[in-house]
Amino acid sequence: MNIIGRLTGDAKVSTLQNSREVVNFSVAVNDSYKKKDGERVQLTEYFDCAYFLSPRVADSLTKGTLVEVTGRVSARAWLGRDGQPHASLNFHTSNIKFLDSAKKTERPEIDLTAKGEKKDAPKDEHDDLPF
Repeated sequence: MNIIGRLTGDAKVSTLQNSREVVNFSVAVNDSYKKKDGERVQLTEYFDCAYFLSPRVADSLTKGTLVEVTGRVSARAWLGRDGQPHASLNFHTSNIKFLDSAKKTERPEIDLTAKGEKKDAPKDEHDDLPF
């Protein structure tokens, strides 16, 4: 599954009990539709993402960054300490692609594949064109 959205906060690297590192971040995905009466309804879904392949990507995963992530989704439900039900969508990420052109000057575009290899984006000689 692929999702495209913006990070809701800076990514955080955690170390698990087995000394394995995981990058955790949240992505907001916006959608909208029109009701029969013509009213537009805006929806936002939040995905908690986990990326295990390379902790170095966390430096580039900052609040507001537009990303496309590939992976598999799972749902989790639980009762909180207050007895209220809670649920979240978890996204086990295997690939991260940066789409935010406004931040290209701050960091090189990186495409991390499931193998953890870094791919440099091809240089486009027409980058200064407005379309």
